[in-house]
Order: sequence, then C-alpha cells, then structure tokens
Amino acid sequence: MPALFLEIHPDNPEKRKIKQVTKIIENGGLVIYPTDTLYGLGCDITNSKAVERICRIKGIKPQKANFSFICSDLSNISFYTKPFSSSVYKAMRKNLPGPFTFILKASNQVPKLLKNNRKNVGIRVPNNPIVTQLVAGLDNPIMSTSITNVDDDITPYPTDPYEIYEAYKNVVDVVIDGGFGGNIPSTVVDCTDDYPEVTRPGLGTLES
Repeated sequence: MPALFLEIHPDNPEKRKIKQVTKIIENGGLVIYPTDTLYGLGCDITNSKAVERICRIKGIKPQKANFSFICSDLSNISFYTKPFSSSVYKAMRKNLPGPFTFILKASNQVPKLLKNNRKNVGIRVPNNPIVTQLVAGLDNPIMSTSITNVDDDITPYPTDPYEIYEAYKNVVDVVIDGGFGGNIPSTVVDCTDDYPEVTRPGLGTLES
C-alpha cells in the first residue's frame, strides 16, 4: 500500500494532521518531513524495527550510521546526552532552534542500536513548526537522517515533496508536503570537547 501524502500548512500546522502523523510514528511508521534545511526521514528512536527499516533504505548498518535526534527543546536534549560545558550550552541556547546538528556524548538513555562507535549522538532542534509540533506530540525524539547522501556532490538533493513522494512512496508510511525544501544541509558542530567546533559547514552560521 503506497504511503500517505499529506499536505500540512508550513506556518500553521493543522493539529488534526499533526496528530494523524504522530499516531503513525507511535505505531512504528516511517515519515518523511520538512525541516529548516533538507527533507528528513525519521521514526521513533525507541522502535528498533523502524530504525532497521530506515537502515535498509539507506543501505547502512545502525552502528555505523550517523543519525540525529530531533528534540523539542534544550531540556529534552539533556536527557539523551551526558553533561556538557557552559560554552556548549551557551552555543546551543544562542543557535537553537536553527539549522545546526550538535554532536554530543550520548547518555545511557540513547538506545544501544543508535550509538555509533564513538558513543556520540547528533542533536537537532529545527526551526520548522511542522517537525517541532510532531516531536512535541510524541513521548520520544524523532530519529532523523537525510533521505539521500548529503555528501554526494553530483546528485541534486530533492526539494519537491511530490517528487520525494514518488521516489519513496513504497518504502515509507507517510510523506508530509510542507512546501519546497532546501538543498543545503545543517551545519555540524562537534561539542564532545569543552568548546564547540564546526566540522561541516552548512546552512547555519554559528553565533559564538
């Protein structure tokens, strides 16, 4: 059965539609959704079968994947990370929500399936009402990855939600149309030491 294609207003998401998608995620479904950068592919971080489905789509092993968590706010972040320095906290407070992925040391609350070999985790709080309301309606963050390889300089990144739907309608459960997406990934900031360091420039410019 093809995935649901659901139009949601990008600035004022309809509560009924947000609840519809959260139910799909809670039941182990995969969702493609807009962020403030690229369209993302995600699921409930605690559902191992859903995580494994995403890994099969991406052609990677869970332990070698660099998945991110989409959280609702900074208090949500601290539950899934080990304590970090005041410099890191200030950087996140100043730049989130926004187009950044902060790499932090993972706490024991992160499912083992999602810890990479360095036991770190990427954290995102996008500046996009659709995905932030989705996370707010769930008990857990959304595990997030780009739908294609962001390091591929040859293949254009898809931005049209209908084209994304046509490509993924037989492997995911719902594709959200929140308008055209971007084609520049988030800026990656390594916060595993005391001071934040940009390791992949992207859409965001880090304010120190």
